[in-house]
Amino acid sequence: MTMPQQRPIGVYVHVPFCRQRCHFCAFYLEVAKPERMEAFCSALAREIDLYESRHVTAGRPLRSLYFGGGTPTTLPAAQLVAFLKQAQEAWSMEDSAEITVEAHPSTVTYQDLAVLAEAGFNRLSVGVESMNQRDFIPIGRPGLVHEAERAVKAARTAGFRNINLDLMYGLPGQTLESWVETLHATLALEPTHVSCYALTVEEETRLARDIAKNLLSPPNEALQVEMESAAEAVLQRAGFERYELSNYALPGFASRHNQLYWTDGDYLGLGPSAQSYVNGVRFGNVHDLTAYVDFLSAHRLPVVERTELTDSEQRRDALVFGLRLIEGVPLHIVRPDTAQHQTLITLVNQGLIEWREDRVRLTPFGRQYADSVAEQLY
Repeated sequence: MTMPQQRPIGVYVHVPFCRQRCHFCAFYLEVAKPERMEAFCSALAREIDLYESRHVTAGRPLRSLYFGGGTPTTLPAAQLVAFLKQAQEAWSMEDSAEITVEAHPSTVTYQDLAVLAEAGFNRLSVGVESMNQRDFIPIGRPGLVHEAERAVKAARTAGFRNINLDLMYGLPGQTLESWVETLHATLALEPTHVSCYALTVEEETRLARDIAKNLLSPPNEALQVEMESAAEAVLQRAGFERYELSNYALPGFASRHNQLYWTDGDYLGLGPSAQSYVNGVRFGNVHDLTAYVDFLSAHRLPVVERTELTDSEQRRDALVFGLRLIEGVPLHIVRPDTAQHQTLITLVNQGLIEWREDRVRLTPFGRQYADSVAEQLY
């Protein structure tokens, strides 16, 4: 395994606010209210200070800083800039550090984006979901399609050169033809990165309840497989490389932050419900904003889950997460004469895994069953 001092590291900040919750969303968040946002901002500033004082990053410069959610841009741009500056004072950054902020198209203006770009944010990730207005209704997604076009244009004018657009497929009522139309409309916005996620039905969401009441049909897995293949074909023809199961990028624009998750890097999570993996230890913050604020008001880190992984467990996780990469993982991660090695042989015989030279990866067939492969290896 990579020695801790050699492992790249990034920071993820979970901003737990949206203007409203989409029907498919199971992330921890609240509807944005001024007093709750103010309490969060004060607590987050304390959390950064506490981690700085404990030297958790061990002097390693950050490869990435990622503001996700929720919708980080429900916070004022000036507040996001203040957090960026605090992070830059707390930790050094690599010269090419990727600094990302997620946004809903309706929550950003040109003025906001210009402030963020001027301060050093260099990557924008926009939750588009679909370029067909009809797709928004069953998933409770607010906003209008033209807002995505406006936001991308404003971002580019403001100085952003690295723009990701998130899409979802397998939405209720969505057809293969309408999905391909969404892909082409997305490409017309000239993003540098596109993420395509299959709709999954999470427990205790409005979507799950609507399906249980037969108000909506559940996702059609066979259709989702066709949609995945269509996305790969359309995006690759446009010059995008599929480098991870759900992610496509133009050359040089693969997400540096997300690659930490798939290449055995370290990441420190801040904010309620944020997860971390640092020096072989996985730990997570409390899933409640009030409790999060209370912990930090008492100058205590809000960590409520902690697991120290053995070397074999670290190898297992490096393999399972790394198999999401199209190029796979180095074969040396897998030790011979182990149960995991035997499982891999079985998966090879089933046509789900292939060994090429010194790497192991999912086959095109295996990508359709990536979750099942992960369960078997875990």
